[in-house]
Amino acid sequence: MVYGLMKKKRTAAEEKHHAWRQKTIVEYAFLVKHIAARFAVRLPASVMFDELLSAGSLGLIDAVDKFDPSRHVSLKTYARYRIKGAILDELRSRDTCSRSMRKKIQDISRAVKEIEDKKGAPATDQEVADTLQVDLDTYQDMLTDIHGAAVLSLDDFIKTKKNETYSQTRFQSGLKEQNTPADHFDRAELTRVLAQTIETLSKKEQMVVSLYYYDELTLKEIGEVLSLTESRICQIHTAVLVKLRARLQDY
Repeated sequence: MVYGLMKKKRTAAEEKHHAWRQKTIVEYAFLVKHIAARFAVRLPASVMFDELLSAGSLGLIDAVDKFDPSRHVSLKTYARYRIKGAILDELRSRDTCSRSMRKKIQDISRAVKEIEDKKGAPATDQEVADTLQVDLDTYQDMLTDIHGAAVLSLDDFIKTKKNETYSQTRFQSGLKEQNTPADHFDRAELTRVLAQTIETLSKKEQMVVSLYYYDELTLKEIGEVLSLTESRICQIHTAVLVKLRARLQDY
């Protein structure tokens, strides 16, 4: 009799959790569409929007199933993180970046690092163009071409603790799983390095970063705020990503 009551209670609890799960997934479904749309505007037409939605939806479900109020700040914040990660994983599995595009990113990153190591100050567009032995217009066209790939490139790989060859551990997976003191240290260290790096950017570049990542404006909207074309904002944003990638390489 007692066992039967306990079983009924457990079943009621399970039903309550199932109802909460379904309700929460529906409630936060808008995040999937919003985040997928932001990815879609910087990807080639060959990438179907429905595929981004599918990957993002799996990320949302994963977030709801793994959410722990004692470990995570808020479900909405955690869901955003998992949705973005799921979409990034899907894009990486598709390998949307051509070999020539990857080479452009590597060449520009190398040029930025070479310039900044030599002069101890941020590299300008003209200096990077000169190092690449191309004119300024050609360099800016390169930035436009690699924009989508550069977004994925920054989150690509980090070195192992022994400073060996690049491991299959991305910034996300390397910092998100276990909430240990070491993880807290890694997150704080990465935040510090990123903040210091962003401070070295020009005022215009910092403004683009702020409007894009914090205010979540589109490139077109940022262009309207700064009285620049969407294409120019795209170039500035890509240059920022490449600079961050170059400066975080040693870290």
